[in-house]
Order: sequence, then C-alpha cells, then structure tokens
Amino acid sequence: MAAFVVPMLATLSDERSLGDGWVLERKLDGVRCVAVACGGDVSLFTRTERSVTARWPAVAQAVGDLGRDVVLDGEVVAMEGGEALGFQALQRGGGPVALWAFDVLHLDGDDLRERPLHERRAILADLLDGAPDALRLTETWQGESERRYADACAAGWEGLIAKVADGRYVSGRSKEWLKLKCLAEQEVVVGGWTEPRGSRTGLGALLVGTYEDGKLLYAGKVGTGFDRASLDHLIGRLEATERDTSPFAEPIKPRVAGAHWAEPRLVAQVAFQEWTSAGRLRQPRYLGLRDDKRPEDVVRERPS
Repeated sequence: MAAFVVPMLATLSDERSLGDGWVLERKLDGVRCVAVACGGDVSLFTRTERSVTARWPAVAQAVGDLGRDVVLDGEVVAMEGGEALGFQALQRGGGPVALWAFDVLHLDGDDLRERPLHERRAILADLLDGAPDALRLTETWQGESERRYADACAAGWEGLIAKVADGRYVSGRSKEWLKLKCLAEQEVVVGGWTEPRGSRTGLGALLVGTYEDGKLLYAGKVGTGFDRASLDHLIGRLEATERDTSPFAEPIKPRVAGAHWAEPRLVAQVAFQEWTSAGRLRQPRYLGLRDDKRPEDVVRERPS
C-alpha cells in the first residue's frame, strides 16, 4: 500500500572526481517532498512527514492525474518561464511551482526500493511521460563529474547530487548519495535576536546555532538578507517564544549587547563564506525559514 516513506538523505562531500558508477543531477533549491497517491487520494509531505498538500494544490492535482497508486520522492521548486528558481522565491510564494521528481518508491502495490536506481529511474521516466508542468522529471548525467560540477557552479546552481547508479533506496542519511555543493549553505536554529539600529525595523540580527550531542552551540549573528516582510514575520514569531535565558549551551563571547532570547524552535537557511576556527559562520546571509526541518535535527554539515 502506498504510504509515506522516510526519505533517503545525501551526505555532504568534497569529492569531485567520481567514476561512471555514479548518476549526477542538479541539486535543486526548494523543499523536499514525498508525494503519495493511493486510491485516488493524494498527500504531499515534507521529509519530516508534515502535510503540505494544501500549500501546493497544483502539484497534488498533477500527481493525482497520473491515475496510479504511487510514492514519488522529489523537490518542490518555484518556477519562472520553465526555469527552476531558488529557495527564497519559494518562500515568497505567489508564483507557479513544480515537483521535480527524482525517484519512485512504490508503484501500484510494488515496493521498488530494493531495485537499483537506474531501474527506478527508467520506471519514473515512463510514468512521467506527458505529465503536467507541475510534475517534472529531473535530468541526470553519468561520467565527467569534475566538468559537470564546474559547469553547475558556473551556471549559478547550488551544486550537484551524486548517487550510486545501482544503489537501493534506503531511508536516512547515506554515503551512496552525495551533496557536491557550489555554495556554502547551512541550516541553523534561531536562539535569539538583537535590537534594530538606524532605519531598520523588527530586529537587527538573528543569533543562531547548531546542535552537537544534544547541545545548542552558538554559530554567530545573521544580519543581512532580510527584507521588510521577512523582518516583520520573524520578529512576530520570535517575540511569541521569547524567554529570559539563553538557549545556547555556553555563554556567547564576546557578549552580545541588548540580546533577546527565544525558544529554539525556528530553523533558518543561511548562505555563508566559511566556518571560522572558532566555529562561527563568516559573512552569513539569511535565505528563509525551513518549516520542513526539526530544530533538533540541525547539525553542522561537514564533508565526509
């Protein structure tokens, strides 16, 4: 029976030279989505099994129009003129979106997860042939991984995903799927904020961290990347969870003047230049909130 499947997750890697046994595809900058169609009913889930069916009705309709009992794995991405946009465009909303499917896990009662990736991809290609624009098939390549990576970065993509061509689908983090990132990005937990200065309203900067061994470790201040709407939205959510004490495991050094503390419930996506030797984000920039991620799952990503 078609039902939600805990997704398979890629591991960050600094490997760029991969053999012909790997399949490459674009790392899309959206929200992971597991689409389940069963008996004519369609449900869309984030990777944490939160329902987003009502958020993207066009995608749900497209999956339903397949007329099959199926579980698809993919990424919902904002679209413009047939081109996939970045995460911030999806956060803003208001425009068309599409589910870019890259795997099929169940089909008409058959569990396909034990089959090799190249077989699942062939089944997926046949299934999506002629599908509506809100349901698309990701493009894949094999070989020349270093050139493909360089081309991806030159095109401004977030990076590539590399997958073992004959690999099974196994829920959870795996080294048979690798993230080859062009841009440094990191999920962070928001633990507080600072007062705004000058003409800015709402807040000055977010105080963020990541978890390690169950402790929230401070990773720095994020003070750029906001617009007026995001500032208003953030301060409203943070003030609703304000607390008297810092949620971070250790005192912040140097001390942050005028800090406000919040329950560590919000997860944000940031772009940054690099990690410092002190475990701080250098030049972080706010990209948006990740309502599809659990705070306790947010850890510092390190190449394998």
